[in-house]
Amino acid sequence: MNKNASQWLLGFLLVSFPLATLVLVLALATIPAKQVFMDQDELTSSTLLPDFAAIDQTPERKEQFLNMLRPLIDEKNAKLLKSRERLLKIKAEWEESQTISGVNQRNLEKLRAKFHVTYETYPEDDKAVDILLLRVDAIPPAMVMAQAAVESGWGTSRFAEEAHNLFGHWCYKEGCGIVPSKRPKGAKHEVKKFNNVEESLTAYFNNINTHNAYRPWRQLRAQLRDAPQQFTGSAMVAELGKYSGRGSMYIHELRTVIRTNNLE
Repeated sequence: MNKNASQWLLGFLLVSFPLATLVLVLALATIPAKQVFMDQDELTSSTLLPDFAAIDQTPERKEQFLNMLRPLIDEKNAKLLKSRERLLKIKAEWEESQTISGVNQRNLEKLRAKFHVTYETYPEDDKAVDILLLRVDAIPPAMVMAQAAVESGWGTSRFAEEAHNLFGHWCYKEGCGIVPSKRPKGAKHEVKKFNNVEESLTAYFNNINTHNAYRPWRQLRAQLRDAPQQFTGSAMVAELGKYSGRGSMYIHELRTVIRTNNLE
């Protein structure tokens, strides 16, 4: 390469590198900080619900339904456990120095927001960490699959087909979902509409991990999580009586689904 060509190439690199860096910085600046965090914690795929009602054979329908859900549940649990690892690092720093600083403080702020642990209710960071440890954790896959099967009729219910709603989620803002045909007079709830299976699954995990109705469920998880033989879907559905108006009958149905379909 002659001298002129070398000088030209060097000049080009000196000009193009800062420009490329500027473009990258501007691109990153357009992504909200919340979204950067969510990309690490949320499911990023977008699965549209197949037409399960068109599958005549029940065993095949069930198999395809479970095959759709199982990898998504495993991925969601893996992401939750990574968030839990960050939380345990935060707890370790607090126990060592009675302070939370730097990246640990930023992660704590994000986890507080994501899992609804507010400063109004839990102003002290150490108490917030303890509450988060009850919320930032995995859910037994068998329990998730059983509830999805029961609540959606193995993916064939009207609300599953029209709204990707696999877990019977309600919403209360007009137009947020589908009005149930048998909704009592004066009731305001709708069955929430989701764009894909992942959104429905995420809402379910958030519900179980944060709603006050499932605080006893989370306390049971804290007791059993380190004993794999006890931390099962069949054991954990014991505290799901408030998920359905059928109470103990609902729990019995979930256990029957888990057992007869060999979900664990």
